[in-house]
Amino acid sequence: MDAAWKRLYALVKRIPKGRVTTYGQLALAVRLPGGARAAGRAMAACPRGQAIPWHRVVAAGGRMVIREPFASLQRRLLESEGVRIVERRVSAEHAWAPPRSASKRQRAPRKSKLRQAKRSGRRKRRS
Repeated sequence: MDAAWKRLYALVKRIPKGRVTTYGQLALAVRLPGGARAAGRAMAACPRGQAIPWHRVVAAGGRMVIREPFASLQRRLLESEGVRIVERRVSAEHAWAPPRSASKRQRAPRKSKLRQAKRSGRRKRRS
């Protein structure tokens, strides 16, 4: 099992009952290469017997995209936790955002001096 997948599974275990998060949010939180699709693959390969609440992860917009026979199981599990589902979408009131720690927050990339000079109308000349 990949180290990034282990971080993803650890984060999924922290999702509270009655809440859901998206594959994309998980991928951003653990900096998973490949984004939401990679998170989806990791969740599809979720190991059994480790109490990972896979049913609390949905697609963007709260869409439930898992195919049968697991789709009906996911729906039942979420409804048993009090999550309201309307036409294969989880209500936005049940959304949960993964916490971001200050030490792991990515900084915005710095603009190069040449790019800044171009935007301000000045250009540096090379000698």
